[in-house]
Amino acid sequence: MEDMLQFILDRGRELGAGYVEARHHRVEASEVMLKSGTPEASASSQSTGIGMRVLVDGAMAFGASNRNDRRSLEAVLARMVRSARGASERRTDPIEFADANLGIASYEIRPRVKFTDVEVADRQALLMEADRSAVEAIEGTGVKLPGRYMSLETEVTHKTVWTSDGARVRSTVPRASMFAVLTAAGPSGSTQRMISLGEARGWECVERWDLPSTLAKEASTLAAILEQGKPFHGGYMDVVLGPEVVGLIAHESSGHPGEADRVLGREAAQAGETYLGKNDGGRRVGSDLVNVVEDPTLPYSFGFYLFDDEGVAARPRNLIRDGVIEEFLHNRETARTFGVASNGSARSMAFDREPIVRMSNTFVEPGDHGLDEMLEDVKDGVYVRNFMEWNIDDRRFNQR
Repeated sequence: MEDMLQFILDRGRELGAGYVEARHHRVEASEVMLKSGTPEASASSQSTGIGMRVLVDGAMAFGASNRNDRRSLEAVLARMVRSARGASERRTDPIEFADANLGIASYEIRPRVKFTDVEVADRQALLMEADRSAVEAIEGTGVKLPGRYMSLETEVTHKTVWTSDGARVRSTVPRASMFAVLTAAGPSGSTQRMISLGEARGWECVERWDLPSTLAKEASTLAAILEQGKPFHGGYMDVVLGPEVVGLIAHESSGHPGEADRVLGREAAQAGETYLGKNDGGRRVGSDLVNVVEDPTLPYSFGFYLFDDEGVAARPRNLIRDGVIEEFLHNRETARTFGVASNGSARSMAFDREPIVRMSNTFVEPGDHGLDEMLEDVKDGVYVRNFMEWNIDDRRFNQR
């Protein structure tokens, strides 16, 4: 495969590109689903191909192919170069790339239990056991679980990224994720809970999640809410938020607004805008206790990676430090526009998708107070342990 990537770099330069990027990207995925105790169709898939970008006279073009012969790749490259050259004649603001800490590296997460060692039937059996545990956990109460959806997905992502200015990065990362929605109903009404788990490990993380016990506890909590919950009248009071809620807020109201391509307007038509502007570095948006970090290097985290899809070394990014905007998430293009270095935030989900600026693991840093300490001074307040969603406006400024 490396000879094909080198061919793309060489031929792209021969056709007139000032910069060429080639990424071989293979994803092997499998998913099983369960609806109210009944197995749905399971699915397995594999996508393999090469994504390419060229920079010609200040204009960028992206292309991809699932055919790895030189003739097919050269045809795609030629179309890309023609497209970029045509676009360059209309651009008044040429695209340039910032210098970056490019990698020459290879890394891999080695699973203790490979996904291929676990049969589809065993995965379905695990979800069915978890489903039964949830139902049995609330037997004898006045609450039922009329709606139950569960899915369990595994994937292994292999990437090799080469660039004409020196990046040579190879990676293999396995990921497992579980998603469930429980709908509970009783004499007093209904309530719902969404559960999401994910790690960059082998099947051992699924074993550690202990899904039957986890779903039983969640079902019992829903039953307690419906049977013991008291009406809430609202008002002005102290609010203490659990980690799940804080993580959601950090993602939606700090991470996405801090994506530099969104700041520059690229995402406006598809995924919304941001309340932050290009010159908002140093803007105060919270108290001096607030520190929001974006870190793809956390071992075994679901968003783990050590180099992005431009071959740039990843590192922790301080989105908010002491309540003040410190940095945005950048690829090499946006970094040049902002006059900074790329912090390794270019990501692509498949070979036929262009790398764009995206989050990995976004969170509020812990302080030095435990939960009991945070609660002890609250005279009139509420503790919100989890939450279904975080409603935002198009610029992610107003939130509820």
